[in-house]
Amino acid sequence: MFRVTVDGASRPAYPGQTVAAVLLTAGRVSWRTTRGAGRPRGLFCGIGVCHDCLVTVNGLADVRACQREARPGDDIRTGEGAGGTA
Repeated sequence: MFRVTVDGASRPAYPGQTVAAVLLTAGRVSWRTTRGAGRPRGLFCGIGVCHDCLVTVNGLADVRACQREARPGDDIRTGEGAGGTA
């Protein structure tokens, strides 16, 4: 086990776990909203096709959380990718 930071809060993560898995384990099922209607968005397809799971990791925007393996010390920010958040 190691630690990552999600929106300023320290969270546990395990080797091989994706950023999306870290967010889901923390109880986060959505972390962005749709542009027009403000509907919640988060993990949808889980294979990197839909781009609903975009987050910022270590200052790099538009990272697909379902594709990115969590690494020790990662700084994960939600609501900063394409589409933004409310």
